[in-house]
Amino acid sequence: MVGIDDVARAAGVSTATVSRTLSGRGPVSAGARARVLAAADRLGYVVSSSASSLASGRTRNIGVLVSLPDRWFFATVIGAISARLLPHGYDITLYHLTDDPAQRRAIFERSLRRGRVDGFIVLSAWMSDAELDELAGLDLPVVGVGASPRLASLAVDDEAVGRTATAHLLDLGHRRIAHVGLSADDPFHIPTRRRRGWEAALGGAGIPASDHDFAAADFTFEGGRRAARTLLAGAHRPTAIFAASDELAVGVISAAREAGLSVPGDLSVVGVDGHELSAFFEITTIDQFPQAQGERAADAMLAALDESADAPAPALPFELVVRASTAPPRA
Repeated sequence: MVGIDDVARAAGVSTATVSRTLSGRGPVSAGARARVLAAADRLGYVVSSSASSLASGRTRNIGVLVSLPDRWFFATVIGAISARLLPHGYDITLYHLTDDPAQRRAIFERSLRRGRVDGFIVLSAWMSDAELDELAGLDLPVVGVGASPRLASLAVDDEAVGRTATAHLLDLGHRRIAHVGLSADDPFHIPTRRRRGWEAALGGAGIPASDHDFAAADFTFEGGRRAARTLLAGAHRPTAIFAASDELAVGVISAAREAGLSVPGDLSVVGVDGHELSAFFEITTIDQFPQAQGERAADAMLAALDESADAPAPALPFELVVRASTAPPRA
């Protein structure tokens, strides 16, 4: 059976260095850490989780709280978190926050208190003040990604996202620009901030944002299609639609084609996320770089755990990617 001495010889370090690396306690240089992890992997050495936990007080596990784990964006972020943490010896445990009050109580009052994780990453999940208090009471590091302002969070400026998408359409000459997004009034909610960006960009161009130019939808293809049908059947049909996600944008394009409209000839469409389907459908989008978001969330957690990672800046980047779904309106 492979032991800690074998790993130390293969890595060319002391057994103490191996112990510190695998337990997560004490300083270890980046080079030594990499050699130890590579040697342990090559030799098939796996530290006992129970023994490691007793020795270090750590479980080598990070909890990830998310409301929509099956959506492409969050699945991509979660995958990047896991891939970034794995070389440092950390696994992840997923906590799915649904709208069911009983399920949420079970998570916050029982599951999170079992001491099975060393910290939490919260992915754009809404939580009540009571739930945030429960999380804080665990006295573990918490990193948010687009989460409550009460948490130390990494975040995209979603109001700027909305302004950028709408400004692109304004620059093309559009003046009847509608918006499809989630109906929410919480000023810290991501869809609310994107809608405010749309309103601000229109206001800056001297165009009032009317409620008739907004259609609510859940963030799905079908939600986007239903919302776009309503907008396109109205008396003042828009020449452009800013959709709050790429999945919504695909639904908008589907509704336009059903109505016999061409994209972008009759209707320009902009989405948000950088979804892999946005390239397939040639949709102009605001890329939020979900892979990088997951990596930076993991780095922030490693820094909070003092795992020799530099804490990333809290502002997450985004970029307008112009494709074939937008063009100037017909004369």
